[in-house]
Amino acid sequence: MAFESLTERFQNIFSNLRGKTKLTPEDVHAAMKEVKLALLEADVNFKVVKNFVKETESKAIGAEVFESLSPGQTVIRIVRDELIHLMGDTVTELSLKPAGQVTVIMMAGLQGAGKTTTAAKLGGKFKSAGKHVLLAAGDVYRPAAIKQLEVNAEKLGLDAFSLGTDADPVDIARKAYDKAVKESYGVLIIDTAGRLHIDEGMMQELHNIKEEVPVDYTLLTVDAMTGQDAVTVAEEFSEKVGVDGLIITKLDGDTKGGAALSIRAVTGKPLYFAGMGEKLSDLQEFHPDRMVSRIIGMGDIMSLIERAEETADLEKQKQITEHMRKAQFTYDDFLVQMNQMKKMGGLSAIMSMLPGMKGFDPESIDQSQFNRAESIILSMTPAERANPKLMNPSRKRRIAAGSGTDIADVNRLVKQFEQMQKLMKQMNGMRKHGNIGNLFGKNMFRGKGLF
Repeated sequence: MAFESLTERFQNIFSNLRGKTKLTPEDVHAAMKEVKLALLEADVNFKVVKNFVKETESKAIGAEVFESLSPGQTVIRIVRDELIHLMGDTVTELSLKPAGQVTVIMMAGLQGAGKTTTAAKLGGKFKSAGKHVLLAAGDVYRPAAIKQLEVNAEKLGLDAFSLGTDADPVDIARKAYDKAVKESYGVLIIDTAGRLHIDEGMMQELHNIKEEVPVDYTLLTVDAMTGQDAVTVAEEFSEKVGVDGLIITKLDGDTKGGAALSIRAVTGKPLYFAGMGEKLSDLQEFHPDRMVSRIIGMGDIMSLIERAEETADLEKQKQITEHMRKAQFTYDDFLVQMNQMKKMGGLSAIMSMLPGMKGFDPESIDQSQFNRAESIILSMTPAERANPKLMNPSRKRRIAAGSGTDIADVNRLVKQFEQMQKLMKQMNGMRKHGNIGNLFGKNMFRGKGLF
């Protein structure tokens, strides 16, 4: 996950500050020096780091810090606030036109940044908001791009418009817009060609599309994995084509994250969305405060709650809540919760959003154990899943054989389930938002065996 090394560095710096009951200007200066090194190691733009440290240190050596009861916490709050300011202060939303008018969004970016997939993801978000969306396949230079857009559109239940690889991208955009107007689409998203590098032909093509079609937003897709190159690309596009905002992709990957921290300050353009995975649902509104909370180790509970709400089957969750209230938690309920965790990105993704997870290693979770537990439960009869009290040695042997596991694996699952049932009795009224992290715990799927 992005920012892991930066988060670790920040937590060490802040740990030293929290341990002091009194701070001197020298303490603040030393801490800011460490912050500067941490940001530079995370590939944050040098000029951005220089200005950030200057502003932060100036505020941190003010009387407010040294007169406060908790000077260390006050410095941490100042660093947090300045990081949020660096990334844009508040959420910036795309303002769509009212019903009866078409909002036109043109996607731009280099090849490999995830632009075509992001176009479909964005269309899916607008569809969820009740908009009628049309995707236009304007990347005629990469044959797979048109097919990729069409396949993703079909998966999301969106309409796609294309004229093949021999058509002129400007003509595609113009005819797609005519179709959108005529057939009352609310949003038109035009996917344009990416290149391996910035060239004049690419820029001219984007200019031509904007001259022919009333583009409301030109959104640049940048790859977080490219580090400072992403900032350079954003500057070039902003200067030569005009960019209204950015979408940063692959923030779920092994990236230092410096581009996300630099790009707003360098370009002055807002970050609208962040790509957090390969699934078509893995596109999130960019919340500066939530991102900073994760960076400095405070977790991101709001995003976790929203992800749970988006993926949850409300009827099943109501049923589970009622079972929990009555201490009647079943293996079917257990299976539903495991499937929801998968939809939310798995236990590693969930744990990364919880506060206080310093030292937690996602690699310590054996994800295959989820599959083994699922196989065991699915090998039970409907009656056994609904009534755990039916479990006996002969049933366990049959379940082990049916699931391709050992009797010891089944016994471990049954033991863990019984412990969870006891826990349910103590959790009535405590799961309003479905805190799965509390239910499963970070040691549940580690090491050998099931749990």
